[in-house]
Amino acid sequence: MSELAPIAIALDGPDLDTVSAWARAAAPFVSTMKVGLETYLRDGDDAVHRIRQASGGRDIFLDLKLHDIPNTVAGAARSIAHLRPAYLTVHASGGAAMVRAAVEALPDTRITAVTVLTSLDAQDLDLIGLRGPAIDAACRLAVLAVSAGARAIVCSPQEVAAIRAVVDRDIVLITPGVRPRGADLGDQARVATPEQALADGADLLVIGRPITAAADPGAAAAALAASLR
Repeated sequence: MSELAPIAIALDGPDLDTVSAWARAAAPFVSTMKVGLETYLRDGDDAVHRIRQASGGRDIFLDLKLHDIPNTVAGAARSIAHLRPAYLTVHASGGAAMVRAAVEALPDTRITAVTVLTSLDAQDLDLIGLRGPAIDAACRLAVLAVSAGARAIVCSPQEVAAIRAVVDRDIVLITPGVRPRGADLGDQARVATPEQALADGADLLVIGRPITAAADPGAAAAALAASLR
């Protein structure tokens, strides 16, 4: 098998059979399977088990974006420990104590702190009272989360170079909002091409619709993987 591309395929779809088929098609080409809220809330643990089996044991990125008081987040993290995810997301804006609670609850998982959602632009940040611009907010939240023990950070590709400059090299930087040149942006506001995101310091690219909405998801995953070699 050729080297797997540093892509986490976003597996949110209408039913478990569909997302399992996507996982099976993309698995020869990508390193990671991302199970998000839509799929996990509908299908629960079965989603992780089926996707892990369909993908031949690829890393599971459980993207639940936990955000609550530290005690609740710790309990939520412990409740999915049996699924052995490689990554579990929490919101960095929940604060250092909350991030630390997740880290202590799941020491064998890379707790992954989400900085600023890629759907938000400068006007959105102003409206929710998050001091911007986005690049400054993302860097502040990344440093806070890493200081609390997070071992991965989610940021837009437009902030990845700045965050790479302020966190250690062993921190995994994960970038959604990645779109091949000419692709539909969908609901993403701060985007870049896969090649640019990697050049700027990203370690793992989250890509969903450019693969899953393709007529042949396996061929789309293969083409994206080839473009990154």
